[in-house]
Amino acid sequence: MAKKFFRAAALMIVPFIASIFIRLLYATNKKKFHSPDSVGNKPIIFACWHGELLMLPYLYLKYRKIPHAKVLISSHFDGMLISKTIKYFGLETISGSTNRNATRVLMQGIKALKDGYDIGITPDGPKGPRHEVADGIIAMAKKTDAEIVLVEMKPTKFWQLKSWDRFIIPKPFGTLNYYSTSPINISSLEIEDARNLIKENLLKHES
Repeated sequence: MAKKFFRAAALMIVPFIASIFIRLLYATNKKKFHSPDSVGNKPIIFACWHGELLMLPYLYLKYRKIPHAKVLISSHFDGMLISKTIKYFGLETISGSTNRNATRVLMQGIKALKDGYDIGITPDGPKGPRHEVADGIIAMAKKTDAEIVLVEMKPTKFWQLKSWDRFIIPKPFGTLNYYSTSPINISSLEIEDARNLIKENLLKHES
């Protein structure tokens, strides 16, 4: 009973506080976008590693002044917290993962792309292995012919958690470096070639 009460309270309070914290981090850092000026108007799959997820909404909002995206988020409690947090940035969610409930999640992602939504996904989420690309992003891109924008977020000052994804939290008063590719079409690639291309581009600025 106490656990249920704690979780219910956390779901009410933590996302709002987290959204304020993210806004403060963004406001107190310099920003550098090493990115194309435009990604076009067609639905796009935006992808980054799970450990670099925190500040991703701002890269997305650089391209879409009016957000129209669904982000694949774990159905676990931590995923529920993230889901409620990113709603403060105008982002919707698809609950589940491409490891568990894979078919349902993929079908919802494919439908969202066909309905004109962008998709946000962490290719190594929600539980790893770290920096390994699961099949979900490849399947969605191939089924819909949607292009992929690969995103890295590299702050000059940060805390790094000891979690499986080595989650990064920028410190204030540094610089947030956003790196993103031009839209990539993988429809003609074999699965392993697509996987390698995605991984290489997401690790391009890894120190």
